[in-house]
Amino acid sequence: MKVTVGNEPAPIELIVTNATIATASDVVANQDIAISGGKIVLLGQNLPALFPHAATLDAQGGYVLPGGIDSHVHLAQDDFPTGDNWESGTRSAIAGGTTTVLAFASQNRADESVFPVVEEYHRRANDVTYCDYGFHLILSNPTANILANELPIIVRDGITSVKVYMTYQPLRLRDRQILEVMESTRRLGMTTMVHAENTEMIEWMTEKLHARGRTEPYGHALSRPPLAEDEATYRVIALSELADVPILIVHMSSKKAAEHVRNAQTRLLPIHGETCPQYLFFTSDRLKGEGFEGAKCVCSPALRESPLDLQGMWDGLANGTFTTFSSDHAPTKFDHPMGKKAGTETFTKIPNGMPGVETRLPSLFSGGVLTGRLSVQKFVELTSSNPAKLYGLHTKGTIAPGYDADLTIWYPTSEQAAQSGNGVNTMESFHLVNEMLHHDIDHTPFEGMEFKNWPRYTILRGQVVWDRDAGGLVGHKGCGQFVKRGRSTLSKPREVFVNELDLYN
Repeated sequence: MKVTVGNEPAPIELIVTNATIATASDVVANQDIAISGGKIVLLGQNLPALFPHAATLDAQGGYVLPGGIDSHVHLAQDDFPTGDNWESGTRSAIAGGTTTVLAFASQNRADESVFPVVEEYHRRANDVTYCDYGFHLILSNPTANILANELPIIVRDGITSVKVYMTYQPLRLRDRQILEVMESTRRLGMTTMVHAENTEMIEWMTEKLHARGRTEPYGHALSRPPLAEDEATYRVIALSELADVPILIVHMSSKKAAEHVRNAQTRLLPIHGETCPQYLFFTSDRLKGEGFEGAKCVCSPALRESPLDLQGMWDGLANGTFTTFSSDHAPTKFDHPMGKKAGTETFTKIPNGMPGVETRLPSLFSGGVLTGRLSVQKFVELTSSNPAKLYGLHTKGTIAPGYDADLTIWYPTSEQAAQSGNGVNTMESFHLVNEMLHHDIDHTPFEGMEFKNWPRYTILRGQVVWDRDAGGLVGHKGCGQFVKRGRSTLSKPREVFVNELDLYN
């Protein structure tokens, strides 16, 4: 049997054997995956007999999943001066089973054009990444010229998503500006992401807290109550409905806000939600750590007080309210004068954000799949397949011939090991310490947490880049590629809009 590309025989470079393949729809055991030219070319059984010269990698019956897609990370941004750059952030991603990240090219308020912004972020990422990557464009100054003339070119260049903020004064847009952005993104078929918090509520609460001397890290949680997220979520859904444009509300933390999304979905509105690991595992008590330790867990939206909010996030993952599960990896160092300790005077000066790109998949796998809270199919849907569809990554997100050979291979569970027989290596559970991670940050919120599984291998376009049993990172800096994205296949306006411009040819 020969596999051909055009008229030429294509060598099979790698065969993953004894795989339990899981996609968003199916789980199939005892499968082999043949890879050629960085693509999956064949699925079946006993493939090494057909291609005896190919290298093989034995999954030993463990789950083989599509490589993780983390569609919400912050790397090498000017407002995170002590955070991860593209090298350290993507190195950490690979070590946690993520093969593609989508990070942010952030426009400053004074920028009259977004072209220099995109060029600069290309420069920062070029030739230093360990995994594939793309950009979202943060719009803080959406001028008429940018919306009418520059966004179409940005889309043609493969950046097909924007993010807008309803809070933070340097980034916040008024409702009218958001509507103008929505009108343009609808016309262009771009995915619109929204950070939904009511900035007036937050500023009022902050003033009251300062007047009472509540300046410690826990004041951050008090200043950003769930109500601020709930109101902004309801409001941006109304704006979306008026403009008839799909939106994704990012890093949701509130049970009530998630109910707004769920209610909109039952009315068949194209509203999507995203949540993150910190909103599944941690409450605002984390901000009450001894001394200034609580600053490590300052993020926005804030960690919530009630366990009911945490359960609401788990429920939203299971019932489809949330389309994606991302890390919102936005870390800063703790023990650094420009890091978390810059906020010793008041919580408003503590940089927002937490690390999580490496722990995103293992935390959900251990806390969700292995506990029975989520099926492995739902895990794949949330962490890979849906992000690929939502953001136009048309060659990623599933395991099928023609797709990129991006794979995450997990250790066999005890049940899988029993079925596979002798000689199968399961993973002993362990308690995480920050020194085990590959980011450039001096802390992790998951310090001390027990993990019962971790990616054993990460494969990027057919190349093994992470081998946990053989020293860990085996990929090289610069092996990642920029991925030009197309139109979302997951979300579209209710009323189909036929655009006179063919933006993707």
